[in-house]
Amino acid sequence: MDFNLTQEQLQIREEIKKVCKEFPDAYWREIDSKKDYPEAFVRKLSELGWLAALIPEEYGGTGLGITEASIILEEINHSGGVATVCHAQMYTMGTLLRHGNDEQKRRYLPKIASGELRLQAFGVTEPNAGSESTRIQTTATRKGNRYLINGQKIFISRVLQSDLMLLLARTTPYDELKDKTKGLSVFIVDLREAKGKLEVKPLDLMINHHTNSLFFDGVEVPAENLIGEEGMGFRYIIDGWNAERILVAAEAIGDGRWFIERAAKYASERIVFGRPIGSNQGIQFPIAKAYANVEAADLVRYQAATKFDRKEKCGAEANMAKLLASEAAWEAANACLTTHGGYGFAVEYDVERKFRETRLLTVAPVSNNLVLAYLGQHVLGMPKSY
Repeated sequence: MDFNLTQEQLQIREEIKKVCKEFPDAYWREIDSKKDYPEAFVRKLSELGWLAALIPEEYGGTGLGITEASIILEEINHSGGVATVCHAQMYTMGTLLRHGNDEQKRRYLPKIASGELRLQAFGVTEPNAGSESTRIQTTATRKGNRYLINGQKIFISRVLQSDLMLLLARTTPYDELKDKTKGLSVFIVDLREAKGKLEVKPLDLMINHHTNSLFFDGVEVPAENLIGEEGMGFRYIIDGWNAERILVAAEAIGDGRWFIERAAKYASERIVFGRPIGSNQGIQFPIAKAYANVEAADLVRYQAATKFDRKEKCGAEANMAKLLASEAAWEAANACLTTHGGYGFAVEYDVERKFRETRLLTVAPVSNNLVLAYLGQHVLGMPKSY
């Protein structure tokens, strides 16, 4: 076992740090207060090729692995930014790369890699299905050489900031299926051509993730935009979940390190009753414990990423990485806020912003309770609990 990053991986981390220095706390603070999209930041990452990390070189990408992609996203959050504004372009690549045909890859990947096209929207969740994705009701009905999409999605981020969306829709009625994991299909939706038949309603949330409800009213998608085989889309989506969990774990680790560093610095400098508050074990120990848990979660993240890059089974490790990292980051967030006291609620300190953002990672893209259910049933062999 080698716990050291390669020189290339260390260089990637340093390069991302350089980019992030151009977008300091004040930038993210203003973006958050105005509920804007960090267009300049995403454009810069695209121009430098970092959002094309997982796209093979033959299509204009950098052909890196999930380990390197996770380092990129981790360092964005570690630097005080928000990687969720652009992470979908990485984990959605898996579905297109593994299951798309050659023509689809040639048509889209080079333009995504160059930044000419942006694929940041992922349409799965619905109001009446939630985490039970096999129950989605949005339909895709074949009419000649096209599909007509009708239905509703919710909590779909960055639709207004994307050119393309990956969409999961029902092509066979649920009641007609013996295998309930079938009957769903994945499509590439060109959002530029869907105007007028796709209503996008932004949601007002406690986090600035540009999240929406979507209403499809006969949106036309060419049959050539069907990815893989009709009815097999759920399995294609599952195929990308491990990558998504590893990347989200990395973001949580980045958040955790940001909280710990801010807390330790403030605790060392803040003088109360004639001495630094960090000399009190009631302040010091929670920060130290959060640090230990973030570091432990990080090891599981790299274990999962290494297995993924070797094309080994990594479902257990990917899920555990997401679970442990998100909970460690939330622990660090609480320790940081407590350390800052009233100042932790002041916008200018950025703690409250990051506090809100990292809380999401215990719930999305999958609830930690479902991660525990997966581990209990599929890893430990206990009865299904849901």
